[in-house]
Amino acid sequence: MKILILTVAGLSTRFSESIGEPCLKCIFYRNSIKESLLYRMLHQKEAFDKYVIVGGYMFEQLKTTLENDFTEIQDKIILIKNDRYSDFGSGYSLFLGLQAVMDLDFQEIVFAEGDLYVDSDSFQEVCHAVNNVITYNREPILANKAVAFYYDSEYRIHYIYDTQHSALRIQEPFIGIFNSGQIWKFVQRDRIRDIVETLTEAEYKKTNLVVIQKYFGSLDREQYDMVELKEWINCNTIIDFDKIPL
Repeated sequence: MKILILTVAGLSTRFSESIGEPCLKCIFYRNSIKESLLYRMLHQKEAFDKYVIVGGYMFEQLKTTLENDFTEIQDKIILIKNDRYSDFGSGYSLFLGLQAVMDLDFQEIVFAEGDLYVDSDSFQEVCHAVNNVITYNREPILANKAVAFYYDSEYRIHYIYDTQHSALRIQEPFIGIFNSGQIWKFVQRDRIRDIVETLTEAEYKKTNLVVIQKYFGSLDREQYDMVELKEWINCNTIIDFDKIPL
């Protein structure tokens, strides 16, 4: 079983400010729902057995949109409500999504943040990999919007992000630094199950990078593939959204 987890619970503050009204950016479009980030991600060429969508902000609007505009995959969708979207970090959405599939007989889980556009060829490369996957893009690493990761002197991976969008800090020597594509693939079922079962509230109320770091931080380099996302847009504002190819 192949599972896709999308987290779309956040407040979309910067996006809403950029269009002048409250908005759930994953379902925003100008002319057709097919332009929305959610539609594009759920209609990638790669099919999944289950689509787990974790919502929160404007949840009823998300639910109605899924019921009305995604009928062809309705039987594959698992919709989860994150009631703590405004006071917990993004880690809680990922925790809820993972928790929902722990009893399923899955072979792999792809996790993507819900405010991304990525080209189909790159996404397929992630899905077709038999190994765990971390992704990166070629955008500049800027503290006001980037999730970054670096290799320490022993080639262990570390993720860094500033929730205040102010500055990124690395406190040790490092070999290389990358801009994360914010899409990951987990293929070690026991490993991800152990993480979900032992995650504390203090951990899952932080960002989703806590889970990501726990999973990938101690893996050897040959235990995961690095996939470059050739066309990648993180839609923080309407200006970003309008860069998406039609």
